[in-house]
Formats: sequence, C-alpha cells, structure tokens
Amino acid sequence: GTSSLKNPVNDAVDMAKALEDLGFEVIAKVNAGREEMDAAVEAFHRNLNKARVGFFYYAGHGMQIDGTNYLLPVDIQIMSSADIKHRAIKLDWILGKMEDSGSKVNIVVLDACRDNPFRGLRGAGAGLAPIQSVRGSFIAYATSPGSVAKDGTGRNGVYTAHLLKNIKRSGLTIEEM
Repeated sequence: GTSSLKNPVNDAVDMAKALEDLGFEVIAKVNAGREEMDAAVEAFHRNLNKARVGFFYYAGHGMQIDGTNYLLPVDIQIMSSADIKHRAIKLDWILGKMEDSGSKVNIVVLDACRDNPFRGLRGAGAGLAPIQSVRGSFIAYATSPGSVAKDGTGRNGVYTAHLLKNIKRSGLTIEEM
C-alpha cells in the first residue's frame, strides 16, 4: 500500500465538517480502499444530479503517469506504472462524473500533490499534471502542477489549514478563498 501521511485524515474530517456547516450534503471517506472509493464516487454522482454546486475534495497521495492524474487508494499494490493505471482512481473519471451530473458549478480541491511514493516508475512525474477544466468548473491544487506540497506539522496540511480558515468567510471570490 501507499506510505501513510499524517494530516489527510484530519484534513478530510475537518473539511467534511466545514462543508456540512455550509449546507453541503457530504460523503466523507478516510483511508479508503479502491472499492470504497469507487462506491463513494458513484454515490457522489447520484447525489450531484442537478445540484447547484458540486464540491469534490481529496487529501492524500496523488500522482501522474504520462500526464494523467490518479488518486491512490490505501490498499493499492504497485509493481509498475501499469498497476497504477489499472488500480488507482483516475481523476478524469471523477471530473467526467461531475460534468455528466448537470450540476451548475463544480469545485475540485486537490490536496494530493504530495511526494510520489512510487518515484522511478516509468512515466511518473512529480506532483499532478495540469487539468483542462470544463465550463463551470474550478480546480484548485495545493501546489503548482508538477510541484510537491507539504504534509504540514500541525493538525492539517498547509494548504487545507488555510482553506479551512477562509472557507466560511463571506465576500471572498472562490479564487481569493
């Protein structure tokens, strides 16, 4: 499996609470394996149907192979790049589900650009690859594409700590938040 990160569980729990406080219906998963992640994405898609705003948040290990982004389940076993392509969650699948749902606005926050635990695999790059966002979508990274974010020394990762501090402030544009 992937190496454990200290902050993502706290980040996910704290973001779930903040989003619930803002009136979002939340599906929260921590330390999820592949089957649990698949089921959560399907439930998310069903709940998004015609929603005003879809909000997808992920903290944990994410990586790119040949310019495609993947989110890594905790139970993933990897011997080669092909295993990631087959066993990890392809971010494009989630973005496609959001687009297909008919929600008016989609926000994707990826605090997943932490150091790749499988460096050296063929086609693996640092951080995440840039994403072509579709109309009505806003995609936020914890760091610039191709760079690596810090896990943080406090309760939360550096990026999520600042997001939590600002998410309930009114009068901010999404970019400012």
